[in-house]
Amino acid sequence: MAELLKGAPVVEAINAKIIADVAVLKEKGVSPTLAILRVGERPDDISYEKTATKRCDTVGVNVKNVIFPEDVDQATVMAAVDDLNKDAGVHGVLIFRPMPKHLDGEAVRTALDPKKDIDGITDGSLAGVFANSGQGFAPCTAQACIEILDHYGIECEGKRATIVGRSLVVGKPVAMMLMAKNATITTCHTRTKDLAKTVAAAEIVIVAAGKMETVTADYFSPGQIVIDVGINWSDEKGKLVGDVKFDEAEPIVGAITPVPGGVGTVTTSVSISHVVEAAKKSAGLA
Repeated sequence: MAELLKGAPVVEAINAKIIADVAVLKEKGVSPTLAILRVGERPDDISYEKTATKRCDTVGVNVKNVIFPEDVDQATVMAAVDDLNKDAGVHGVLIFRPMPKHLDGEAVRTALDPKKDIDGITDGSLAGVFANSGQGFAPCTAQACIEILDHYGIECEGKRATIVGRSLVVGKPVAMMLMAKNATITTCHTRTKDLAKTVAAAEIVIVAAGKMETVTADYFSPGQIVIDVGINWSDEKGKLVGDVKFDEAEPIVGAITPVPGGVGTVTTSVSISHVVEAAKKSAGLA
């Protein structure tokens, strides 16, 4: 049986560091604050907002909610982003996307100050990831993958790492982050030939395909480390499943993240850690 790379111990370790950092900041008169900007009432946005708020309460981070109705106009949203950029009491901003179709979400994204972009959505943040400059913050899901590898002591240097997916949310940034750890990277996508053979040759596999249980037994080989980023609802099984067919992969590979209970559980804590890191930078403590 494969080792289960559960998210809960990783979250516990991240939260312990957050709590220690928050204590230091509050001694300096700084209260780390996350602003959440939401347009409309999408159930998934509301669910994530509740989870993030509860997690922030647990570790001592303040939350400021900026909520607009579905029919809000562009100027109002842009003005809100500008206000958050200028508010010294706000250290990180989380903008829920996609926005309603009548809004220019790209303009909203690019208007955010990269220093407060805790989810790595701005060009400035992504440039920092690609240049390995330490500027800005990586997308939280991509960072969560790295946090899991680090927590479980999985050495990346010199390893063959294959990423299935090339989005700016996970695939591309996590490839750069693994390269910074001296892994040898292969990025796969829908036009990759012999995809299963390519994935099977890797030592570390990160799957962010965006398709439910699309990666099956023939993609895997013994001893591999598998990070499954996918979160999909299966009507057939009546539960959440990943992009990897877990029941087929688990008997073959060396270690694998479960879904649920893997990458998704770590992502929220990563976003809060970014808020605290931003607060430390603003206070001259990082």
